[in-house]
Amino acid sequence: MKDFMMLFHSEPNPDFDPTPEQIEEEVKAWQEWMGGIEAQGKLKNPGEALGFEGKTMHSDGTISDGPYAELKEIIGGFIIVSAESIEEAIQLGKGCPALTSGGKVEVRDIMLLDGM
Repeated sequence: MKDFMMLFHSEPNPDFDPTPEQIEEEVKAWQEWMGGIEAQGKLKNPGEALGFEGKTMHSDGTISDGPYAELKEIIGGFIIVSAESIEEAIQLGKGCPALTSGGKVEVRDIMLLDGM
């Protein structure tokens, strides 16, 4: 088994003002999707949702406000799953609620460094 990180991308929508019911539906969809992965014994880390506040440090020493100043999309969160291959990890990503709202799921392998 190998570990893979799923990063959830979406485009920011400053006009989005969900109702409490919409928030509840969204949370339920995420819980059901992640619960299905967990039931298979493949959810290694449920990750966290990421906020909108942040700063970016650049190699030249400058700091810019907001992690998304130069981007048109945001990373809203992540989870870590265990799978035999990246293809299996992609299969686990199907049904992700981010996909139903026009977002993307980026699947990346996690490199293990010996001795670290």
